[in-house]
Amino acid sequence: MKVPIIMLGSVSELQGYIDKTQLTEDLGGTLDYCHNRWLSRRTAIEGFAQKVKQTAQILQSFGTELAETELPNDVQSTSSLLATHTEKKDKMKEDIRVAVEQGDDILGNITKPVTENPEYKLNQDQLDNQTTVERLLAQLHETETAFDEFWIKHQQKLEQCLHLRNFEHNFREVKAALDIVSERLSAFTDVGNSRSHAEHILKDLANFEEKSHETVAKARMLASERDAFIQSNHYAVDSIIPKCSELHHLCDAFTTETERRRNLLNKSLELHDLLEKSMKWCDEGIYLLASQPVDKCQSQDGAESALQEIEKFLDTGAGNKIKELNKIYREYAHILNEDLKEHVQKVFQKQENMEEMFQKRQVSLKKLAAKQTRPVQPVAPRPEAFVKSPCTSPGLQRENASNSESSALRRVNYRKGKSEMTELHQSRGGSTMDDEENLAVLRQHVMNELIETERAYVEELLCVLEGYAAEMDNPLMAHLISPELQNKKDILFGNMEEIYHFHNRIFLRELETYVEYPELVGRCFLDQMEDFQIYEKYCQNKPRSESLWRQFSDSVFFQECQRKLDHKLSLDSYLLKPVQRITKYQLLLKEMLKYSKNCEGAEDLQEALTSILGILKAVNDSMHQIAITGYDGNLNELGKLLMQGSFNVWTDHKKGHTKVKDLARFKPMQRHLFLHEKAVLFCKKREENGEGYEKAPSYSYKHSLNMAAVGITENVKGDAKKFEIWYNAREEVYIIQAPTPEVKATWVNEIRKVLTSQLQACREASQHRTLEQTQSLPLPLPASSCASPSRNHIRNTKKMEEKKADLTSLEGCGPTVAPKYPEKGKGWAKPSHSLDASEENDGWSSAEEPLNSSDAEEEGGGGGGEIKLTPGKYTVVTDYDKGVSEEFTVKSGDLVQLIREGEDGLWFVKNLSSGREGWIPASNLLMLIGNSKSAQSLSSSESGTASSNLSTSSSCSDSCNVSSTSFSDIKG
Repeated sequence: MKVPIIMLGSVSELQGYIDKTQLTEDLGGTLDYCHNRWLSRRTAIEGFAQKVKQTAQILQSFGTELAETELPNDVQSTSSLLATHTEKKDKMKEDIRVAVEQGDDILGNITKPVTENPEYKLNQDQLDNQTTVERLLAQLHETETAFDEFWIKHQQKLEQCLHLRNFEHNFREVKAALDIVSERLSAFTDVGNSRSHAEHILKDLANFEEKSHETVAKARMLASERDAFIQSNHYAVDSIIPKCSELHHLCDAFTTETERRRNLLNKSLELHDLLEKSMKWCDEGIYLLASQPVDKCQSQDGAESALQEIEKFLDTGAGNKIKELNKIYREYAHILNEDLKEHVQKVFQKQENMEEMFQKRQVSLKKLAAKQTRPVQPVAPRPEAFVKSPCTSPGLQRENASNSESSALRRVNYRKGKSEMTELHQSRGGSTMDDEENLAVLRQHVMNELIETERAYVEELLCVLEGYAAEMDNPLMAHLISPELQNKKDILFGNMEEIYHFHNRIFLRELETYVEYPELVGRCFLDQMEDFQIYEKYCQNKPRSESLWRQFSDSVFFQECQRKLDHKLSLDSYLLKPVQRITKYQLLLKEMLKYSKNCEGAEDLQEALTSILGILKAVNDSMHQIAITGYDGNLNELGKLLMQGSFNVWTDHKKGHTKVKDLARFKPMQRHLFLHEKAVLFCKKREENGEGYEKAPSYSYKHSLNMAAVGITENVKGDAKKFEIWYNAREEVYIIQAPTPEVKATWVNEIRKVLTSQLQACREASQHRTLEQTQSLPLPLPASSCASPSRNHIRNTKKMEEKKADLTSLEGCGPTVAPKYPEKGKGWAKPSHSLDASEENDGWSSAEEPLNSSDAEEEGGGGGGEIKLTPGKYTVVTDYDKGVSEEFTVKSGDLVQLIREGEDGLWFVKNLSSGREGWIPASNLLMLIGNSKSAQSLSSSESGTASSNLSTSSSCSDSCNVSSTSFSDIKG
C-alpha cells in the first residue's frame, strides 16, 4: 500500500491537516500532553505495579512461613517466637503502607488537573493510567486484608500456645508444691502421747495449714482457668481440662486430709482429757486415802466419817473415771496406736487398783463402824500421845500418816477388856497394812511425778529444737538472723539434740516400764548412768551459750520464734532446762528412797542417788576445770578430774634464799587445787566479773606436780586442817590448809587412793617381771631367799640405822620409760620416786622402790648378781669420751642423769654439768658410775621436816617379789 508523504514547512500547514485539539501545545494545538511527563508517569506506574507484585509475593512467603512454623514446647521459646513473628508482621505492614502511599501519590498526580479544574476532562491516556493505578491499589488492599486475616488467626494461635505453655508451667509448679505439702501433711501421723503433745501437734498443723493456704489457693485459681480456655475455643482444651480436674482433686484431697488430721488430733485431745481426768481423780483418791488419819478411824464415829468421805469421793467418779475399757477402744480405735493403747491400759489399771484400794479401805472401815464398844472406862494415855500436827496439805498429811498410825497403835494399848484386845490386835494389823499401803501410794505418786515431768521435759526440748534451732536453718527466716549469729547454732544450743534423743528414745521409755514397780526405778537410772555424762558437755558449753544469748537476746529472730511458739518465757529459760533437770533427779530419788527403805530396790535407789550426785559433782568440777587459763598442755592427758577446791598454801623448798623460805612459811598463798589422776595443778583464782555465767571465776595456772613423784603427810602438828604434799624427796614441800577438817580428810583419802593405785600397778609390773625372770632360771631358788615381811622389817630397820638411810631411788617402776613432760610451770614436773612419812605412819607415796631398796642391795650383794641400771642421777668416777656421739664426753665428778634405756644395750644419758646428751653402752656406763648412789636418793636422806617422818618403801628382788616396810625415826 502506497502512503502519501506530505512535506510541511510550518505549523500552520500542519494545522491544516490535523485539528488543533489533536495537536500538543508545542505544535500550536490545544492537546494537554507532555512526553517527558508521560514517561515519568509511566515509569512510576510500572514501578508501583512491580512494588505491588513484590509485596504480594513477600506476604505470600511470610504467610507460608507462619503456617509451617511448629509451636514450641516451652514458655520462653513460644514468647520469643511470638515476638519475632510480630516484628516481621509489623515490617510487612510498614511495606504495605509505603506501597499504598506510593500508589496514592501517582493517582493524585493523574487526577490533579481535575482536582484543580473540575471542568477539565482527562484524555484517554490519563484515564488508562488512572484505571491502572486504581486497579493496583485495590489489589494491594485485598492482599493486605487477606494477610491481616491470616495474621489474626496465626497470632491467636501463638497466644493460645503461649497461654497453654504458661498454664503447663504453672501446673507443674503448683502440682509439685501440692505434692510437697501433701507429703508434709502425711508426716502428721502422730496423735500425741499427752495432752500438751497433742496440742503442740495441733498447733503445728494449724501453722502448716496457714503456710500451705497460698499454695492451695494458687492451685484452685489455676484450675479455675478451665472455663476461660473453653470460652476462648482453645485448640488444646482437651488436654487442659484433665489437668484442671486433677488440680481440683488434689486441692480437695489436701483439704479433706487436713480436716481428717485435725479431727484425729481433736479426738486425741478428747481422749487425753479423759485420761488426765481419770489420773487426776486417781491421784485425788490416793491423796484421800493417804490423808485419812488412822487414829480417828479407830473410833466408830471416825470410821463412819471416813466412809462418808470415801463414798462422797466415789460419787465424783461418774464424770471423771473410765467406765468401760472396750468402749474406749471402739470409740477411739482410729487413733489408738500401741503406745497410746498401752497408756490407756495403764491408766485404767491404775483406776482399778485405786478402786480396789478404796474397797479394801471401805471393808476395813465398815468393820470398825459396826463394832460395838463396851462401856469400859479406858485409862488415859500420856498427854504427848495425843499431840497431833494439823494436816494443811496433802503433802503434810502424807508425811504425818505414818506417825498418826503409830500413835493410834500406842493408844490401843490403854484399852481394856479381853474381847476388845482381840479387836485391837486386828486393828493393829489393819493399821500396819494401811501404813504399807500409804507408802506404796506415796511411791506411786513420786513415780507419776517423775514420768510426767520427764514427758514435759522431752516436749520442752523438742519445742526448743523445732521452734528455735531448726528455724535457724530455715531459708524463710534467714533475713531475721544477724550475720554475727549465723552458724552459731552449736554454740547456742550445745548438745541439746543429743540430750533430747537420749531422753525421748531411751530413758523415757525405760522409765515407763517401771511405772508399776516404782521401788525398782533405781535400776533404770543405773542402767543409763553412762549416758548421763552428756550433761557434762552441755554444762561446759553453757557459759558460751549464755554469753551468745546476751549479745542477741533482742534479736527479731528470737522474738518471732517466741511469738510463733506462743511462749511466755524467752529462749534462755528453756536453755536452762537441762541444768535444772539433771539436778531434779536427785531430789526425786531421795523422795523415792524415803518411801522405799524396806523394799527390794532400796540398794539400787541408794546407788543411783550416789551416782547422780557424782555426776553433779563431775559437772561442777568440769565447770571449774574449763576456767583454767595458761596451761600449755592438754588437760585431758592428766586423767580424770577427781577433786577441786580452794586452799591456803605454804611452801617449804630446799632450794632458794633462806629469807624467802622463811617469808613463805608465814605468808600463805591462796591457791585453787585440781587433783587429777596423773597430776595436781596449783592455780590462782581470779576475781569474778561480768554477769550470769561470766561471774564464774577463772583460774590462772601456776604449776603442777606429777602424781608419780608426789608423797603426802596426812597430819601436821598444830593444825587439824593442814596436810603436806611433798615432791622429789621433799625438795619441794607444800603445806595445804583446808577450810575444814572434813575437806582435808576427803582430799587426803582421795590422794591416798591415787598413790595406792599407782603403787599397786608398780607392784603388779614388778611381779610380772620377776615371774618372767624366775621362769627363765634352770632351778628354782630356795624359799629361804624370800624373806618374810617381819624379817625384812627387822633387817631394814637395822640397815637404816647403820647406813643412815643411804638408799638409792628409782625414777620409774620397771623398764617403762617415763614420758617427757613440759618443764615445771608449763606442764608436769619431772618424775622422782622418793618416800617420806610422818611419825604416825601417815606418809604416802606411790614411788616405792621395786629394785634398789636396802633389801635388794643386801641380797644382790650377797649373791654377786649382776647390777641392773635404773633411771636416775649419778656421779661419774672416771673420764669417758667414747660415746656413740663424738661430742658427748664426761669427766670424773660430773653429775649425769640416766634418762631411758634404748635398744642394743644403749642408755640415753644427759651430762647435767655440760648440758649435753648422748648414748652410752650399758657396759661402759657401769664402769663410769661404779658404785655411786643416785644423787636424788642422797639428797633425800639429808632432808628433814619439823616433825619426825617415816619412810615407806617396797622392795622386789630378781628372784621373788618381796614387799617390806622399813621404819626409821630421823630426828629433824
